[in-house]
Amino acid sequence: MTGWMIKRVALSVCTAALLGAGLSACVPLVLGGAVGGGALIATDRRTSGTQLEDEGIELRAASRLRSDLGDRVHVNLTSYGRRVLLTGEAATEQDKKLVEQIVSRVENVSSVVNEIAVMGISSLTQRSSDTLVTGRVKAALIDAQDLQLNAFKVVTERGVTYLMGRVTQREADRATQVVRATPGVLKVVRILDVISEDELARITPPSRKP
Repeated sequence: MTGWMIKRVALSVCTAALLGAGLSACVPLVLGGAVGGGALIATDRRTSGTQLEDEGIELRAASRLRSDLGDRVHVNLTSYGRRVLLTGEAATEQDKKLVEQIVSRVENVSSVVNEIAVMGISSLTQRSSDTLVTGRVKAALIDAQDLQLNAFKVVTERGVTYLMGRVTQREADRATQVVRATPGVLKVVRILDVISEDELARITPPSRKP
């Protein structure tokens, strides 16, 4: 198993069926991360320290949710800049709130965006559909040419696509336009850190500037 697969596996708390099949069964649920770790650090707009913090948050949060809630919930965790997005399903409002409480207590978490739906756990068919939509979104962002895919984290849950990242207002608006036009996307939710064009120029490596 490659390094990027191991990294993505840690981001999900799986259903009982998936846990029974082993953590490797979670890999198809999240598409992306095909860029090697070194290249990702070089092109990601977060500092290397922040990236490591985000990975640690995802690992610790996933472990605590597995320990405390087991297969009662299906939760995907995505941390960007120490802000954690929670998506997935919980059977009750109480469990939804409990997930948020557990994650909010994880070291280095600055805030939690709780988008967990109170409903039955999604099927593998639905998750596979979301994976395909995420793949289409990433391909569309690459095809746009005036956007950098590595500036965004893309998460799709039940047709709702979430965009996380550190981008300018221009990039945020352009990405939203591109994603809305992608087949299978029902709604776009932006959880973005908006920076100025000057800040973007400052953090962009010289080799990547036009």
